[in-house]
Amino acid sequence: MFSGVFMPNLQISSRALSVLDYSRNLFNLYGFQQVGVDRIIRETNVAKATFYRYFQSKEKLIELCLVFQKDTLKEKIRRIRTCCRHSNVVDKLRKIYLLHVDLNGPYHLLFKAIFELEKLYPKAYRIAVEYRKWLIRQIRSLLLRMKSTATIEDAAIFLFIVDGSVLELLRMNWGERQDSLLDYFLMMI
Repeated sequence: MFSGVFMPNLQISSRALSVLDYSRNLFNLYGFQQVGVDRIIRETNVAKATFYRYFQSKEKLIELCLVFQKDTLKEKIRRIRTCCRHSNVVDKLRKIYLLHVDLNGPYHLLFKAIFELEKLYPKAYRIAVEYRKWLIRQIRSLLLRMKSTATIEDAAIFLFIVDGSVLELLRMNWGERQDSLLDYFLMMI
């Protein structure tokens, strides 16, 4: 799963996975810039040398966190698309929407990466951008089942609705507006 980020043939220990999971939670809560390696080392009780043996740098750790989140989301979307064959397209799109607006879910960290990492950690930033491109293609393929003229731009609008909903959740102004906007979008397709 992490072959592109870890060195080839490196076994991931349970301790490294524990540090990775804890780091993802810290980044999710406080952001990438507010959480340093020293804090991660202190709070996970791992030696600095061990940390750098596992991850080489903070950037590599962030990349791993994002790859994990991206892979988790892709698998969930694949399951929505294949396991819910009896569901209609609107139901599948709604499930994808709900998956992405969950602030405790895997998309939140990728969403943060778009805003925080472009200049600081460009390789990690690209992981988030590539996921968004993949998601737009997945959304378009579903939209094409509803409307044969659905475009990439239509799928991008769906993602904009997701992102706007996440921003509203973060501002604590969550209301019926996001669901209404999603319903309006789905009705127009």
